[in-house]
Amino acid sequence: MKQMKVLFIGGTGNISSAVSKLALERGVDLYHLNRGNKPAILGVKNLVADIGDSTAVKKTLSDHTWDVVVNWVAYTPEDVTRDINIFEGKTGQYIFISSASAYQKPPQHYIIKETTPLENPFWDYSRNKIACENLLMDAYLKKKFPVTIVRPSHTYSTVIPVTLGGWTEYTGVDRIKKGLPVVVQGDGSSLWTLTHADDFAIGLLGLLGNNQALGEAFHITSDEVLTWNQIYNAVAQVTGYAANIVHIPSDYIADFADLHHYPSMRGSLLGDKTHCAVFDNSKIKNFVPDFKASISFSEGIKKTLQWFESEPSRMIVNEETNRFIDSLITAYR
Repeated sequence: MKQMKVLFIGGTGNISSAVSKLALERGVDLYHLNRGNKPAILGVKNLVADIGDSTAVKKTLSDHTWDVVVNWVAYTPEDVTRDINIFEGKTGQYIFISSASAYQKPPQHYIIKETTPLENPFWDYSRNKIACENLLMDAYLKKKFPVTIVRPSHTYSTVIPVTLGGWTEYTGVDRIKKGLPVVVQGDGSSLWTLTHADDFAIGLLGLLGNNQALGEAFHITSDEVLTWNQIYNAVAQVTGYAANIVHIPSDYIADFADLHHYPSMRGSLLGDKTHCAVFDNSKIKNFVPDFKASISFSEGIKKTLQWFESEPSRMIVNEETNRFIDSLITAYR
């Protein structure tokens, strides 16, 4: 069988690193195109250019054609329009990494399928992803641009999926260890799905070079469903401490964040985490029979915390986040 030649635009992030490693294990001839700001993954062939500089990218890629291109860092219609111009006729498949937050909010049904409408009035990030999908599907229908759309949901590995701060922070875990209160939106009973990046990688790898997947969209998630209370308590259990949870309505958090110059929090809460997210994964399982999300959250978060705690420099505690959480709790009380 011919070795597959694949380009990842990006490739060193939370999800893409896991996919890169599995691709290498499966014998993919893998290239990364990025600015070279992060350490390279052993075995990957690195091409250095800023994807935002079309002239530089075309020059860097001039001698290459690809079986598959995966763009991990496309967020706007301008990004995908640029990619269509660069890769039309140069790749057998273009995979756009979209987002499950693009699905209808609030949902009409709590189980999400790929046929669920794409509509998110709360979050610019999600609306831009929807616009990207529409442009790419139009290019597929009108000129057979070979697109496949993938919608990850809340996927973790080298990020901790709790706290109101940034994903690269250790702040929420540090608060749990110190007995400080942590904020959970609503009453913590809404249903949520967390997927380990290693499981996600199996699903995505099965789509690479799959001609039946052209013109199709997929979400790739775990089948394990937890409440937010269960999620926080599972993190706390790994630390050996109890989670001191304070429940605050999402609307209140969003309004408070607006007043304190955290505007992105509104979209993330009201356009995503406030609502239940339970996924029907029948489609990806049909296209990729070996896909199965086998890493439970209790197992996966243990690995994540071990990764953080194996290198003290990773255990970032953001005092600005701490001040925001403390002031939010004080104001609400």
